[in-house]
Amino acid sequence: MCLAIPAKIKKIEKKEALVDFGGVQKRISLGILSGVKVGDYVLIHTGFAIGKISKGDAEDTINALKELREVSKDETL
Repeated sequence: MCLAIPAKIKKIEKKEALVDFGGVQKRISLGILSGVKVGDYVLIHTGFAIGKISKGDAEDTINALKELREVSKDETL
């Protein structure tokens, strides 16, 4: 199983993009995905944009990840 995280494209330079993961910005590769523009949301896996998603789907995923983080804080091992 793999995990892909949604991020918003802030800037595009050739085959790379600067994306925002809820305040954390990273450079990622657009080498396997085309047709995206600044403001789009993409799924990131191991430093590559692997798919474009809607803003609503991105926000739903981000909120679910936040909830999971909160639940895991409450868990005792």
